[in-house]
Amino acid sequence: MKKLMIATLALAFFSSYGQNKKENTVVKEKTTLKNETKMNKRILIIVSNANAIGPNNRRTGTFLPEVAHPYAEFEKANYQIDFASLTGDTPYLDALNLANDPDNLAFLTGKGWEAMQKAVKLSNVEVSKYDAIFVPGGLAPMVDMPENKLLKKVIKETYERNAVVGAVCHGPVSLLNVKLSNGSYLVNGKNITSFTDEEERGYAIADVPFLLESALTKQGAKFHAAAIWSDHSIADGNLVTGQNPASAKGVAEKMIVILEAAKK
Repeated sequence: MKKLMIATLALAFFSSYGQNKKENTVVKEKTTLKNETKMNKRILIIVSNANAIGPNNRRTGTFLPEVAHPYAEFEKANYQIDFASLTGDTPYLDALNLANDPDNLAFLTGKGWEAMQKAVKLSNVEVSKYDAIFVPGGLAPMVDMPENKLLKKVIKETYERNAVVGAVCHGPVSLLNVKLSNGSYLVNGKNITSFTDEEERGYAIADVPFLLESALTKQGAKFHAAAIWSDHSIADGNLVTGQNPASAKGVAEKMIVILEAAKK
């Protein structure tokens, strides 16, 4: 009888021990997954809400490859990608005729465009939680981004906390009129690029309110222009800019290099 009681107690002990060990393992696995999730970088893509520009109401929006190509690179890096727009209304896409490009098509038919359509109003986003912000171009940003006060504040604060700020083509219009805490323009003395005056003269000179290269240079930017429509991007510290649609992937790649270096 005594032996039976001891055996029963032993069985109960080991059963309880096994269960506790299993539960602890599950908890550890969950914690590990949480930590892994926390380690993934977070990217906020800020898009324009404009859909027309200029005296002839030229139809516009975010230029498809300028959002789709970076999205593909951020996705490959396993980053969390979220979208915000200035008003919270559904943004517009331009250049849908380029949908046969693999990354563009993947964006349109996958999670990218679906997420972009649900872009959160920028004023409702806690931008400080993001490791980087990225502004794609298209003519649309030339309409609603040159003077937007909240956008300027977000870019200033993101830059000054040493998170990464990226923009491509007409997207660097978002950098115009951003003043740092010391009162200087963010672009002053920075090596940057954007859609060039020469490119604009052959593309939308009749539609844009001003020439972006000239405007950035006026605020002290050290502007670098490559051959028109060529792949050209520049990183200066935590600021990354690209010249045109062909440069969008390169901007994302440079942003990723900076973000990955920050992990070490």
